[in-house]
Amino acid sequence: MSSENSLQRSFNEFELAKPVLKVMDDVGYEVPTPIQALTIPLVLAGKDLLGQAQTGTGKTAAFALPLLSRIDLSKPKPQVLVLTPTRELAIQVAEAFQRYASRLRAFRVLPIYGGQAYAGQLRQLERGVHVVVGTPGRVMDHMRRGTLNLDMLDCLVLDEADEMLNMGFLEDVEWVLEQMPSVCQILLFSATIPRGIRKIAKKYLNNPEEITIQVRTITADTINHRFWMVSGLHKLDALTRILEAEPFDAMLVFVRTKIATMDLAERLEARGYEAAALNGDIAQKTRERTIVKLKTGKLDILVATDVAARGLDVDRISHVVNYDIPYDTESYVHRVGRTGRAGRSGEAIMFVSPRERHLLKAIEKATRQKIRMMKLPSTEAINDKRIARFKQRITDTLAAEGLEFFSELINQYQQEHNVPALDVAAALARLLQGSKPLLLEKKPVEKPFSEKKFKREKLPQKRKKNKEAASEQGMERFRIEVGAVHGVKPANIVGAIANEAGLDGKHIGRIDINDEFSTVDLPEGMPQSIFRTLKKVWVAGQRLKISRVAESEKKLVPEKKGKSTVKGNRKYSAGKR
Repeated sequence: MSSENSLQRSFNEFELAKPVLKVMDDVGYEVPTPIQALTIPLVLAGKDLLGQAQTGTGKTAAFALPLLSRIDLSKPKPQVLVLTPTRELAIQVAEAFQRYASRLRAFRVLPIYGGQAYAGQLRQLERGVHVVVGTPGRVMDHMRRGTLNLDMLDCLVLDEADEMLNMGFLEDVEWVLEQMPSVCQILLFSATIPRGIRKIAKKYLNNPEEITIQVRTITADTINHRFWMVSGLHKLDALTRILEAEPFDAMLVFVRTKIATMDLAERLEARGYEAAALNGDIAQKTRERTIVKLKTGKLDILVATDVAARGLDVDRISHVVNYDIPYDTESYVHRVGRTGRAGRSGEAIMFVSPRERHLLKAIEKATRQKIRMMKLPSTEAINDKRIARFKQRITDTLAAEGLEFFSELINQYQQEHNVPALDVAAALARLLQGSKPLLLEKKPVEKPFSEKKFKREKLPQKRKKNKEAASEQGMERFRIEVGAVHGVKPANIVGAIANEAGLDGKHIGRIDINDEFSTVDLPEGMPQSIFRTLKKVWVAGQRLKISRVAESEKKLVPEKKGKSTVKGNRKYSAGKR
């Protein structure tokens, strides 16, 4: 079965559970990706599956959505087991399950992986979970200990199976497969299908359906591809700076959801741009009027979803901006194909958050081209352009007719008040500009947090004696107002900080989770802009309200034995429950 045979469908056409469909509607997802359209019906029907799909095709939702629709929430026993090659992917898949299950009350998912202490995992397993996502070695350990009971397992998912084989997990994977209940659906996803994968499929899968996603990889040679690393809360500022610096005729900005089209279009209009939204909920007549405006130059920026822009062919579009990076490479090819048409040159710009680097790499791999990092223009460059535009407005106005009346008016004012003509002109310019400053403040563009260099030469050479209270060298301790009573987990905190601060997860230090609050160690020298951003971030339904911890406060959060988890070489303490 090939993606070429799949029709454009809606999530509502599948027999997904109503709460799951509601989540799709909440986030504004309009149509499934090719692998989702082909996979969801087969998973709902209980078929075994061998799927060949690259990273970034949307395969996590392809199996998560139908499996969530089948889970019996009244039985808190593992019903779905997902094996992944790395702990990073395990966390990512677990977070996806949690996101798609946001309307399923009492749903629980648990990521388990090596390097993480057993105590927290055992506690969660004893409380009961519906989905377990883990690496082969740690899953095997729990199965041998008898702490992971798979008697009620309904489905086993092997995600990125070829990577597990490349990393030497073949024997581990086969051992796990041997322990599966006699009646258990098996879904195997792999970017490639080498001999080892075929062998596993033939031996353990029951008459599997095969799906191959043929990804479009050809983009026009006339398109210049660039990306900018930026976290979510800074995207609008980055887009505004690009709009000011890049000479463009018309721009198509892609976002993932219908809600985002409306929100971004309104924000751009508030900043003085002629922008409009285009999504699947907009009536056909309104859509047609909007496209006519874009073609005739009455509209400069169109903010759209993939489905709304399908088939859009407007010669004026010189720039395509992927404000939200697409989850599948075929969507990227389709999006950027709206520019650089008929031999014309075009610009494709993509915003990438630190946690989306893997999607960028997948797009580069699929399109067989290196996408270079762009340089945002400096404050001075933006101000030069603003001044040039202001002067051009004066020139254009002087060239227009009908200035006689205003010339006489200014002449009268000069004679009555004895004010030089230059001062009158300056006052009129100020009046025209209004309260909005003409020039940007001269401050550097904020770089991603992970690119910043922190001063370590002032660090003490020895650790503090109080190991429970002390941060690691080069780290500073912060308090956040979310704790165990809110259901927060270390992965939630790591994910939120990494995404919003642009900080690589490996640079996040120890996390202590207490009842009402938590503490986290971050690199010293956090910029104030990042600090202000993190204050507003929400985790587990709570604002972080991040603040620096004083020495006296640190001593109030001792490490609890048997209550810790480990991420890499960083220690996380779950504190008092």
